[in-house]
Amino acid sequence: MSAQIISFNCILKNRAGSLISSTFNRDILNTTFGGESMLEGLAKGLQNLKNGERRTIFLKAEEAYGLYDPKKIILYPRKKILDEVREGSIVVIRGKSGTTRVYKVFEVLSNFVRLDGNHPLAGQDLIFEIEALSVRQATPDELDESVNGLENQVLH
Repeated sequence: MSAQIISFNCILKNRAGSLISSTFNRDILNTTFGGESMLEGLAKGLQNLKNGERRTIFLKAEEAYGLYDPKKIILYPRKKILDEVREGSIVVIRGKSGTTRVYKVFEVLSNFVRLDGNHPLAGQDLIFEIEALSVRQATPDELDESVNGLENQVLH
């Protein structure tokens, strides 16, 4: 399958039909090989999209952001967090290996905070309602740029 550059409107809902977000995504490289920036199931669902086409893509939780994993809730020393924390706030922690992880504060205790490392949409089946605004084939330069890690795609 060939790679495409797609600009599209997207309405994201959960299985119950509740609106999660509505976005305009501009010039997204869509390919099912070599990239990890987009959900693989969404990338497959966008394949061979045509200008003006509307498409509904349903992803089970396992295909989207995974099932909710209670093992991703950790206790972390409160004194190691420089900012004031409240339940629901977001904390970014750099591990010993240098990688950063994003957590949501689940509970504030006296000496520790309980942090949730699950994606906010983990455990949810998702429905993407797509409207393609423009679609074209990716150029070799755009593919090279993507393979070399220079792309920056953010979806939800």
